[in-house]
Amino acid sequence: MAGGHFHSLSRKSSRRRNTGFNSSINITPLVDVMLVLLIIFMVTAPMLTVGVPVDLPKTQAAQMNDSIEPLVVSINAKGETYIQEALVPISSIIDRLKAITNNNTEAKIYVRGDRKIAYGKVMELMGAIAAAGFQKVSLIAELPSATR
Repeated sequence: MAGGHFHSLSRKSSRRRNTGFNSSINITPLVDVMLVLLIIFMVTAPMLTVGVPVDLPKTQAAQMNDSIEPLVVSINAKGETYIQEALVPISSIIDRLKAITNNNTEAKIYVRGDRKIAYGKVMELMGAIAAAGFQKVSLIAELPSATR
């Protein structure tokens, strides 16, 4: 019996020497890091949509789910107008919108107005955009805290 046991040990050790080193890559840490990065980007991406700080009014309206990124025109509490994140004088906003959209009147334009700005200012801006021929102009509001 002792001879059989010794024979099996020598056979196992000879197998180890013949196979060489294990050169496969362990991808588990890579997958872990990638999943953590994915979660971080999923959490932070909605916060990076528009960088102009605007205190939006709250409403119970249904949320819009759109796959196409619209142009966002914002008016902050000081009355400054922005296209996306670029400060644009209100006198040249229509020309800039036409240039950005290549005169596409079907382009979606969302208007964000700070709750402290006069309602008339927001409506003047919307009216000017609509008068320029843009057909899909919408207001953006924020959902109340209870329904988020």
